[in-house]
Amino acid sequence: MKFTRILTTKLTSFWLMSLAAIAFVFLLSAMMGFVQLTYKFQQQKVSELESMLVNHYHTQPDWELESWLPPMLLAYNAVDFRLTLNDDVLFAYKGNVLAQNAMVYNHLLDPAGLRMTLTLPQPFAHYSVSWYEILILGVGLLAVIALVRLGYSWFSQQLDGIEELAERSRLILLGKHEQALATPGKGRPRLINRALTKLLEELQDAQKERGRFDKFIRSNTFLDAETRIGNRLFLNNRLDALSNDQGMVAHGVIYLLEMDDLDLLQQAKGEQVAKDLLSATVNGISQILQSLPNSIFARRSHNQFAIVVPQISLIEADQLASKLLKVCLSQPLPDVENSDNFFHLGCAYFTAGDNAAQLIDEADMALRAAQLQGNSNWFMYDKGAIDEEFAKGSVRWRSFLENALVQRRFYPFRQPIIDSDGIEHHREIFTRARDNQGALIRATLFIPMANKCGLMPQIERQMIERVLALLSNVQPANQVYSVNLSLDSLMSRAFTQWLKTTLLEYRHLTPQLIFEVSEDIVIHHQEKLQPKLDMIRKMGARLCVDHVGQQVVGTYYIRECHFDMIKLHRSIVRHIHLRPENQLFIRSLIGGLYRTEVQVCAEGVEVFEEWQTLQILGVGMAQGMYFSDPIEA
Repeated sequence: MKFTRILTTKLTSFWLMSLAAIAFVFLLSAMMGFVQLTYKFQQQKVSELESMLVNHYHTQPDWELESWLPPMLLAYNAVDFRLTLNDDVLFAYKGNVLAQNAMVYNHLLDPAGLRMTLTLPQPFAHYSVSWYEILILGVGLLAVIALVRLGYSWFSQQLDGIEELAERSRLILLGKHEQALATPGKGRPRLINRALTKLLEELQDAQKERGRFDKFIRSNTFLDAETRIGNRLFLNNRLDALSNDQGMVAHGVIYLLEMDDLDLLQQAKGEQVAKDLLSATVNGISQILQSLPNSIFARRSHNQFAIVVPQISLIEADQLASKLLKVCLSQPLPDVENSDNFFHLGCAYFTAGDNAAQLIDEADMALRAAQLQGNSNWFMYDKGAIDEEFAKGSVRWRSFLENALVQRRFYPFRQPIIDSDGIEHHREIFTRARDNQGALIRATLFIPMANKCGLMPQIERQMIERVLALLSNVQPANQVYSVNLSLDSLMSRAFTQWLKTTLLEYRHLTPQLIFEVSEDIVIHHQEKLQPKLDMIRKMGARLCVDHVGQQVVGTYYIRECHFDMIKLHRSIVRHIHLRPENQLFIRSLIGGLYRTEVQVCAEGVEVFEEWQTLQILGVGMAQGMYFSDPIEA
């Protein structure tokens, strides 16, 4: 771009200098021609006088010069005139005109010795420029200036088109293809400009097609072909993500729904009737699960489905079971035998530390118990008393969270993100709370209640303030922190206004901040979140989308929202060295981000084999217990 401006300036300067030189040469040539013509005219008059004198000398020996020569010399404005014959003066004239640098003509008129000496003033000695001539000269100069200005404007306009082409080319080289496509301008040559626009449009279509292809690959890997919900592999991945070596990381419930006579229905009424029943049942259940964040819905077998809902109380689990069975019973069943004994639901409530495989067995026992009762119903597996910390009501949780906010008892815990060279890239901030006895409360416990109470914006505001204090006072200048933002915070006008003001106030620290947003939030609220994310990015902070791969969706939103980093969900990372289908997903994802500056990070790395496989696949960063547990900042 700088080179193009320099070239434009040089071309314009050369063009103006060329025009000025041509105009100067033209005026100089015209003036010299006019001067030479004037001298030529004076010499012609002198030649005519010589011809007359020679003629009178040969035809009239008495000459009678006094009768006709003085008026002619007076008309010539002669300064002095002498006509001699062999040094004898035949006629002399002295005019009353005084002139400096006069023109002297001393010519021999006849070989017999007749000589004339004539002194005349310079041709321009008595010439004065009239207003008419000045007017003509002024009009000519104005016409030249106007034409030069018009030519300069035209030439500059042509070069501006080249500037616009250079600007679009610069954006393309920087990878800002959307911005280059959105600003076609009036670049010249227009053929090149139209060609760039067409190629950018085809590139955009190709990127979208690549995103659709990636989604197709993952759909065929993790989705059931008939119902388009998760398959058994998808369910196992998500359960692994909700658990670790010590068991489940949070509380929740798992349901097993079975349609006992689905095969008999298909044989009796046809395959299409069974498909319609499946589709209607799945759609009804999916609508209920939309209001439950991080819920899992998958098909385990031909007639059995699994539903996992984390962060839910036992009472809410009972209510949800009734709703699910009600939706199933509301489906119109064909007239078949045992139609009132078609749906059965087995439920198993779990707490942190429970074994995932044992949960499936408990849910299966609950399902068999429901089937033994004889009618379509549900049964909850009874494990005895539930841990006291899960039994707190919403009122007690709100009171606890509000007191923790007032007393600033939310503390940041940091975990390093390590790149492929073993160097710390940045640190992610996790939130922990302390109760009145000083015990730490896990985020998996209080965040669902904070979302229900609408307190997440205040909590995240307090954490951002703590992180900015760390960056200002304690940490080195190159330390980078990533902070998570929830949907409630991003949707809060007061929070976004506070965040904008704070980032302006600490604009020297914004390059050291990364804000993380969940993929599920971005997918479902992209249009509303786009202005908020653009504001954060323009302030100088970076953007990261986490939990990537938790759902089977396209990845084109990564380009549209201009994310700088993505984090793979732990369900994709866990046992990646033993799961070729997850490796295929990561290869497809990284291939779709080719020629972009988006960095890929994996979360939840626990063993060396996982990190080694991720590096082979092209993942550049990772975090997890393999590197370090979260420690208090």
